[in-house]
Amino acid sequence: MNILVTGGAGFIGSNLADALLSEGHRVTILDNLSTGQRSNIPGEAEFLELDIASPVIDKVFERGKFETVFHLAAQMDVRKSVENPANDAEINIIGGINLLQASVKHGVRKFIFSSTGGAIYGEQEEYPAPETHAANPLSPYGISKLAFEKYLFFYNYQHGLHYVGLRYANVYGPRQNSEGEAGVVAIFSKRLLKGEKAVIYGDGCQTRDFVFVDDIVRANLMAIDFASSMTFNVGTGIETDINTIFDKIKTAARSTQPRINLEPKLGEQKRSCITYGKIKKYLGWSPEVTLDKGIEKTVAFFRNQLAQGD
Repeated sequence: MNILVTGGAGFIGSNLADALLSEGHRVTILDNLSTGQRSNIPGEAEFLELDIASPVIDKVFERGKFETVFHLAAQMDVRKSVENPANDAEINIIGGINLLQASVKHGVRKFIFSSTGGAIYGEQEEYPAPETHAANPLSPYGISKLAFEKYLFFYNYQHGLHYVGLRYANVYGPRQNSEGEAGVVAIFSKRLLKGEKAVIYGDGCQTRDFVFVDDIVRANLMAIDFASSMTFNVGTGIETDINTIFDKIKTAARSTQPRINLEPKLGEQKRSCITYGKIKKYLGWSPEVTLDKGIEKTVAFFRNQLAQGD
């Protein structure tokens, strides 16, 4: 199958591209490398350094004859979305519509979108949150992800484009950016392995639903042959506080660094956790990698990376 992966040089996208190639698909990766890494791109994939909002996208689809599109390219920084909502919308909404238009024009069979759980639901009233939970995003990032889900529904209704929306919990694992503001598992892993201090903002009692990247990739693969159009949560349904995450990583990294708690960041959600009952019912997906095993694999990845001088 001819498949396009936007954002395929990124954390989740590159892991997905590897899995698609291993299943024998022909993969084209489209990424502007604003956050993705060229080193993540598998050699067997065709790579196009291009922005999703580019007018050249139509030519890419015409030549590629894609049957399935995995759309992961996005402006992902919540703080940047607050500082510059227009830029966030330009990428996450307008850029996405550019892909939808090309998909309809060139006969794409399935459009699979990487969305978000926590940022769409906002401060939850129910834990874990099902897909029917009220959507009250607290950032332009969450708003743009939710808005694009509505465009998916429209393009299905108006043009018959089949889609699957995947609302991820907090994804972690190998290749996650350890230098950004988000991604505490990657940040803590690399800093503790280097013997550096790792900071927790707030009391560390804030919780998140941590799901390993291999499980996320598996959900994407299972979505390819799903006959209907639907949106699913992809999480574990388990809340884990940040202090616990730190302690688990400290043990795996064999670190002696103490936990350091500073003032909380403004606007940070206190709790976030989502169900996975719907995707289990329709796709047969459920999380397989335990938190302890996932942290072990992630720490091993960064230990190997540091040993190679990265």
